[in-house]
Amino acid sequence: MVARIKREDLVEVIRGRDKGKRGTVQQVMPLDGKALVEGLNMVKKHMKAGATTARQAGIIDMEKPIAIFKIMPVCPSCDRPTRVGVRVLEDGSKARVCKRCDGMLV
Repeated sequence: MVARIKREDLVEVIRGRDKGKRGTVQQVMPLDGKALVEGLNMVKKHMKAGATTARQAGIIDMEKPIAIFKIMPVCPSCDRPTRVGVRVLEDGSKARVCKRCDGMLV
C-alpha cells in the first residue's frame, strides 16, 4: 500500500487556524493519524528549569503533530494541494500521482 503523506513532502493545511500555510513533513505517525509539519501548529510551552540538565526555564515555541486529514500534499508541477492517486509503473512498482494534472509526486 502506498502512503498518501510521506516524510519530506510539501503539504498545505486545509482546516484549522493554520489554514493555507505550507510546510514540509518531518515525521508521520500512521497509528495516531498525525504528522509533524515544520513551522505549523506552533504552541507555547511553559518549561521549568531542569535540576540535572542545563535547560533554561521560560516559555518556548514548539511544533505539535497535526491530524493527517487536515493536510494535503502539494503537487510540484501544478503547485496546488491535491488528492493522491496510485499508478502501477511498467516495472511493477507503485507511484503516487496528482489527481489534478496526472503528474508524479516525488
